[in-house]
Amino acid sequence: MPATVFDLDDTLIDTAAHWPRACAAITAHHGHYWQDEDSAALHGNGHWAAYVAGLCRGAVSTADVIHACTAAIVDTCAAGLVHALPGALELVDEAERHGPIAVATASPRRFVVTVLEQLGLAKRLSAVVCGEDVARAKPAPDPYLRAAATIGVPPHHCVAVEDSPSGIRSAAAAGLHVLAIPRPGTLLPSDVVDLPTAQAADATNALPLLTRLLSSHPAPVG
Repeated sequence: MPATVFDLDDTLIDTAAHWPRACAAITAHHGHYWQDEDSAALHGNGHWAAYVAGLCRGAVSTADVIHACTAAIVDTCAAGLVHALPGALELVDEAERHGPIAVATASPRRFVVTVLEQLGLAKRLSAVVCGEDVARAKPAPDPYLRAAATIGVPPHHCVAVEDSPSGIRSAAAAGLHVLAIPRPGTLLPSDVVDLPTAQAADATNALPLLTRLLSSHPAPVG
């Protein structure tokens, strides 16, 4: 059976404002006023914590950033403010109908486990690859290669569902078929636009495309 590997932030859940808010709180303590371009720089950036630490000009470490931001966004989850994107859970249901499902994300495991449990997905996943699980983050292929290996399905028999250019590059480099659902207002760069096998405006419109991809790329038997 084919497998599906989902990105998490802005693919399954709406955290487009939450992560920048948490990061901005840190940089504000060290004299940096958060800009729109900083929020854009976080999008799909596997090295997000190093980026934020850099804005603080050495006053905090990458580990400090991860710890503080994770604590803040876990609190946001506890307050019931992190939600699945419309149509996203239906995508997961459809993917599971065809084969195993997994998540590959740059987010810290503490947050990932929290939100997956809240969504009722934790026990349904065959693999969960988080930021601390790989030496090289997206756009390197490592997260998707690890997810496919953990599931036990060759990458070319997996479909990745991604929103960011960085994530699309990662999944394509790993050899997965990519269903792209760019975040509203995001234009894929010229070097990325031809990488996805299919593209949809949102998760609801992606559903028939996912069905078609999973039906077209069954995993080998045995």
